[in-house]
Amino acid sequence: MSTAAVTTRPGAVLADLLPATRARDIALVLGGAALTGLAAQIAVPIPGSPVPVTGQTFAALLVGASLGTRRGFLSLALYAVLGMAGMPWFADGASGAGGATFGYVLGMVLASAAVGALARRGGDRSVLRTAGTMLLGSAIIYGLGVPYLALSTGMSATAAVAAGLTPFLIGDALKAALAMGALPAAWKLAGRRG
Repeated sequence: MSTAAVTTRPGAVLADLLPATRARDIALVLGGAALTGLAAQIAVPIPGSPVPVTGQTFAALLVGASLGTRRGFLSLALYAVLGMAGMPWFADGASGAGGATFGYVLGMVLASAAVGALARRGGDRSVLRTAGTMLLGSAIIYGLGVPYLALSTGMSATAAVAAGLTPFLIGDALKAALAMGALPAAWKLAGRRG
C-alpha cells in the first residue's frame, strides 16, 4: 500500500505510515515508553509544588497521537509498569508507585489512549483539531493527577489545584502549540511524499 493511500485511509495514525509488522509495533511501543522516560528527565522544579514541569506530558500525548489507541496505551502502560518496578525514569529519575506525582503517570496512560482514539478520527490532522485533542489529553492527565496529589499529600482540593495545575497551564499551552504545528505538518509532509 502506498503512503498516499495510507494518509487518506480513515482511522490511520502516523505510525501506520510504516510497513505493518509485529516488530514495528513492538519497536514503536518500546520507543514510546523510552521517549516518555527521556522527556521526564527534562524537569524544572516549581517552588512550593512537589510537581515539576517536565517534557513527560508532551511526550505521552505525542506518543498517543502518533501511535494510536492500542500502541499508545501499551507504550505508556509499559512506561508506568517499568517505573513502578524500579526503572528510574519518572520525573527527576524517580521510580515506584505512590509518590505525589504518580497520579499524573496514571493519567498519561489513559490520556495516551484517548488522544490515540481521537487521532484515529483525524484529531491530529489540522491545527484546531489537534488543539482540541491536546486539551482533552491534558484534562485527563490533570483529572487524575490533581486529585491523587491532594490525597497523597493531604492537600485540600484548592491547594492541589494551586500546586498541581495552575503553574502548568502556560507550559501546557506552549506544548499544545508545538503539537498543533508538528502533527498536522507531519501529515502534510507524508502526503507530499506519497
